[in-house]
Amino acid sequence: MTDQQFEQARALVAGASAVLALTGAGLSTASGIPDFRGPRGRWTLDPDAERISTLSWYRRDVEIRRRAWQIRATSPARTAQPNPGHHALVTLERQHRLAGIVTQNTDGLHLAAGSSPELVHEIHGNARSWRCEGCDATGPLAEMLALVEAGDPDPRCPRCGGITRATVVLFGEMLDPAVLDAAVDLADTCDLVLAVGTSLQVHPVAGLVPRAVGRGARLVIVNAEPTPYDPWADALVRDRIEQALPALVA
Repeated sequence: MTDQQFEQARALVAGASAVLALTGAGLSTASGIPDFRGPRGRWTLDPDAERISTLSWYRRDVEIRRRAWQIRATSPARTAQPNPGHHALVTLERQHRLAGIVTQNTDGLHLAAGSSPELVHEIHGNARSWRCEGCDATGPLAEMLALVEAGDPDPRCPRCGGITRATVVLFGEMLDPAVLDAAVDLADTCDLVLAVGTSLQVHPVAGLVPRAVGRGARLVIVNAEPTPYDPWADALVRDRIEQALPALVA
């Protein structure tokens, strides 16, 4: 990345009044949470890990559920804290220039950093709580993790005995229509898309980029690896996100 690219990105952010931030796993790597598709990503190193994120496998295979609960119990996301990249988006909100955040992350770090809940749209859910597949019971994920650590490898719902899971969207199930509608509305009204730490390969989030750019919004991409939409970008930033993003919004 050249200084000219960075200055162009900073000028675009400074001139925007309605920024849509699209965030992915790369934003949280500085908080100690591995990404999925990078060189050291979870799916890169463990191809079978995708089964854990697939609803049909999760429901029918007790070993998949047990493995999923062990991963949750030992995940660095349990103790992860927001990094300067998350706080930079809070700064942008306080400048009254952030229209909203559409995040593919389930770690809850945008909310932990202080972003307003009404501006954060977690397209894939939030892994900090659990819910039952058999009834409407739910609660903090820590409740189930305490059972796992006490020796229960596949904790069941205390109300109905049903299968429990994190409140994330798994492969094979629908996204929350309200969250998706809010994301589309932001793409239709923003004047700048700020794509941070996302490969822009997973839909529907990736599809928000051409939707917004097609109606005239500018595009700044902050990501370590190339994305399919790099040719569309008005500016590309390859620096470390936790360093670059605070500088972009300062």
